[in-house]
Amino acid sequence: MTPDPLLKVALVQHADRGSPAANLAHVETQVRAAAAQGARLALLQELHNTAYFCQVEDTGRFDLAEPIPGPSTVRLARLAADTGVVIVGSLFERRAPGLYHNTAVVLDADGRLAGRYRKMHIPDDPGFQEKFYFTPGDLGFTPVDTAVGRLGVLVCWDQWYPEAARLMALDPTAIGWDVRDAPAEQGRQRDAWVTVQRGHAVANGLPLLACNRVGDEPDPTGRGPGIRFWGHSFVAGPQGELLAVAGGDETLLLAEVDLARSEQVRRIWPFLRDRRIDAYRDILLRYRDAAAPSH
Repeated sequence: MTPDPLLKVALVQHADRGSPAANLAHVETQVRAAAAQGARLALLQELHNTAYFCQVEDTGRFDLAEPIPGPSTVRLARLAADTGVVIVGSLFERRAPGLYHNTAVVLDADGRLAGRYRKMHIPDDPGFQEKFYFTPGDLGFTPVDTAVGRLGVLVCWDQWYPEAARLMALDPTAIGWDVRDAPAEQGRQRDAWVTVQRGHAVANGLPLLACNRVGDEPDPTGRGPGIRFWGHSFVAGPQGELLAVAGGDETLLLAEVDLARSEQVRRIWPFLRDRRIDAYRDILLRYRDAAAPSH
C-alpha cells in the first residue's frame, strides 16, 4: 500500500503565560486539539516555556535552563506518545555549569527523543542579547528522522542564512518589533522574514514551517519599550506557495502538506542537480576583500 503523501501539520502560536507550567499546559492543550483534528506533526515556537528573557543581560535568568533530557522533554515525550504526534520543541538547555544552548528537541510519535539541534547563529542586538546566554551550537546541520519523515530544524536567526537552509528547513522562532519602529518599517521587517523563508522553500524544493510567538513582552528593566512579537506563523510549499498563514493573535494553525510535491518540483527545478559544488570554495570565507585572489 502506498503511504498517504498528505501530512497534516500544526503550529502552536501563543503569548507567554507567565510560567513554564502555564505555557506547557497551553502547549499540551493545543497539541491534543491538533491531534484530534488529524495532525501528525506539531511545531512549537522558540523558547516556548518562558517569556523571551534575552531582552536584558541577567545572570539570574540562567536558572530557567534545564538539562536535556529533563523535565520538559519528559513531559513533551509523554504528550507525543499519548497523541502519536511528532513534536518539535524549543528549550533553554543547561549542558554544564556556565555552558548553555538554545536547543530544539524533536520528540518522535512514540515519545522517543529522536534528536536535538543547537542554534548555530547567535544574534546580539538591542532587545535580543542572546550571545550573553547561548553558546553557538556544535551539532551542525543534521536532519532528524521521525515517524513522519526527515525533519530539518533551524532556530530563529539561523533562518536568515541560505547556507543553513540548504541543509535544513523548519523554523521555530521568536521575532518581533521594537514598538518605536514606524508602521512602514515594521511591515518591511515582517515581509522580509516571510520572503526569505519562502525563498528557502523554493531554493530547496521543500515544504517549510515557521512558528512565531505573539504578544507584548515588556523590558524587565523598564528602560526600554519591550518587544511586540508579530506572530504570522505560516506553512509554505516547495514552490514557496503559502498553504496557511496566521495573524497576529494566538492560534493553532493547521495545514496539509503534500510530501509528494517535493519530488515533482525537483524534477522541473533540478537545483540540486545543477549545483556547481566544484566552484563554491569561497563560500567558506567570511568575506572576500577586493584585493584578495579568487580561488
